[in-house]
Amino acid sequence: MGIIKNGKVVIVLAGRFAGRKAIVVKASEEGNDSKKFGHALVAGIDRYPRKVVRAMGKAKVEKRTKIKPFVKVINFNHMMPTRYSCDIELKKVVDETSIDEANICATRKSVKKIFEEKYRNQSAKQDRKSAGASYFFTKLRF
Repeated sequence: MGIIKNGKVVIVLAGRFAGRKAIVVKASEEGNDSKKFGHALVAGIDRYPRKVVRAMGKAKVEKRTKIKPFVKVINFNHMMPTRYSCDIELKKVVDETSIDEANICATRKSVKKIFEEKYRNQSAKQDRKSAGASYFFTKLRF
């Protein structure tokens, strides 16, 4: 499973967040003591930002660009890697200790802040890295 690396955009296939896109924060190929299977710590988008047009005011744009994130450990079998990777830096905010019940709320808030900032400050030019970010922030259409 050398495909699923840090920064890779994946699609969650099973569970509550099925059909949602996520970014791999840390991949564990062999597993560990508590989880004896290959898994990855991911941060993804539960509620995507809505469409914004130029005629909208600042307050309306602010409201429509809100994102609801999730942070979760997912089995490799329950995610599908895409060809995109994203350069959003989540390693400092998300780790194994930040997903236990005591810290999950604060972790989600900090991830939300990072995602919204990255979404609002996207560049218009289409290079390889920005293509991954624009793909990540669009809802999967199927």
